[in-house]
Amino acid sequence: MLVCDYIVERIDGDYAMLKRTNLPEEEAKMVARALLPEEIREGSRLHYELLQYTIVE
Repeated sequence: MLVCDYIVERIDGDYAMLKRTNLPEEEAKMVARALLPEEIREGSRLHYELLQYTIVE
């Protein structure tokens, strides 16, 4: 089961580009905004676990 943290690098329309915090050399991942918390902004930190993204304060 994948558990990791992301930073929202860029928001582009209905998609957001997410970068893993523990693997900065890895390419950014494109995720549909419908799968993400509504209140995300560029620079938001997200936690991914059990197929859900939550905002990290």
